[in-house]
Amino acid sequence: MDHRDHVELLRAAVEPGGSWADIGAGEGAFTLALADLLGPGGRILAIDRDRGALERNEEAVQARFPTVALTGVVADFTRPLLLDDGELDGLVAANSLHYVPRAAQADVIRSLASNLRPGGRFVVVEYDADRGNPWVPHPFSARSWPRLAADAGLVDPRPMGRAPSRFLGAIYSAVGRRP
Repeated sequence: MDHRDHVELLRAAVEPGGSWADIGAGEGAFTLALADLLGPGGRILAIDRDRGALERNEEAVQARFPTVALTGVVADFTRPLLLDDGELDGLVAANSLHYVPRAAQADVIRSLASNLRPGGRFVVVEYDADRGNPWVPHPFSARSWPRLAADAGLVDPRPMGRAPSRFLGAIYSAVGRRP
């Protein structure tokens, strides 16, 4: 997958100029896609436990999208976070929730979604599988997303995109909204 694939997986949910968070942002593949879609005036909070990865993420966004405001936040997203006074337009959890044990996923999503304004979008990008492996321990399929979203208190869950992946066959994107 490349930058164009990342952008296409997010495109249906992201409008220009909003305020978003990238959960488990790492070095920034999906932060860059968000920056591309948000454009000038957009704001991104990149959340990750790895300070070095966030620094590389910030350098990449600054080099390619200097009119997008990016703030790196060193934090564990599985613990409660207060982001942007609970007024985010959206957040992306791309290839991050599969590290959360299945029994805790709905609670983590609910906690993260509390940072969204009413109607805010919660976007997942995940491997389309319900069984993992040592590197992707707890994925959830596109077919499982509606139930997981409902359990987390989100409404209107729907698929958005899909791309082939050499790992677990495919990757998909889906969205739900905070009521």
